Amino acid sequence: MSLMHVSSPHVHKPVSSVEQVMRQVLLATIPGVLVLTWFFGPGTIINIVFGSALALAFEAWALWLREKDYKTPLRDHSVIVTATLLCIALPPYAPWWLIAVGIAVSVLLGKHVFGGLGYNPFNPAMVGYVVLLVSFPLQMSSWTEPRGFGEVPGIVDAFTALFAASSYDAVTAATPLDLFRQNSGMLFEDLMQSKLELTGPIAGLGWDWVNLAFLAGGIWLLRQRIFTWHAPVGMLTALTICAALGYDEGSSTGGGSVLFHLFSGATMFGAFFIITDPVSSAVSNKGRLIFGAMVGILVYLIRVHGNYPDAVAFGVLLLNFAAPLIDQYTQPTVYGTKKVEADE
Repeated sequence: MSLMHVSSPHVHKPVSSVEQVMRQVLLATIPGVLVLTWFFGPGTIINIVFGSALALAFEAWALWLREKDYKTPLRDHSVIVTATLLCIALPPYAPWWLIAVGIAVSVLLGKHVFGGLGYNPFNPAMVGYVVLLVSFPLQMSSWTEPRGFGEVPGIVDAFTALFAASSYDAVTAATPLDLFRQNSGMLFEDLMQSKLELTGPIAGLGWDWVNLAFLAGGIWLLRQRIFTWHAPVGMLTALTICAALGYDEGSSTGGGSVLFHLFSGATMFGAFFIITDPVSSAVSNKGRLIFGAMVGILVYLIRVHGNYPDAVAFGVLLLNFAAPLIDQYTQPTVYGTKKVEADE
């Protein structure tokens, strides 16, 4: 009987190519995007389509300037993922120029300045988001009131807001994290009943469902083995511990309940779609656990004590800086060798 000689590795994963991985990530965002559309209208979908077209154009232009082959990179969907993640984080009815600036920064500054896919030390979508948040805080806080399907702006309103923002009169409202950050005298329970945006069962109208939808998409990606559990579990566990320690039975100076922090803002979106970026996060499983935990701590500290209501993007970028250091101290020992102490 002849034996078949097969080279290593022998672990078979359901997804192997960049194109397949990116396609799975895009599919996993669908539940969250649909829930955003239900509560805020079709603006997020319009932004994603418009942003993806711009991202493809910027990607092709950057590759042409670098004298690289642009056909294969455009087919791997990586730049579409970057555009989708950025546009999900933007207000649903953002003007076209805001999306264009964010996409340009994400693709050109966050990615190609460092050499393209696989060489970027920072998450490109979060680079674009932070630049927009610091540069255009008014436009980045213009979220429409969460309503429900049939009461939200329609397709025509979405295109009007995109291309003729000056003629579009939107009814904007602060997000639950904005209201929580501005609260200075009300008890937490009273605050949660004071505004329409806060009347949801856990963390404000619509936001708990949005986070549950991204949690479902993230669990599906885990089942597909797109990434390991270490970074998401590290972030959510650290955020849970910090919120539990900081919550003082609901005073105005308390940090907010655990469920409020877990299911408001971009918590689940960040835990499963942002910090799991294999390029800009830590490499080893232990390193990913530390990476995620540190992001969770920073998210809580900035939310409660900082100047910005949500802090996922800032936490991710700060830990992107620290990822090489985390990798240095969490490298697993090569099988068959012994770790050498520094003083030997």
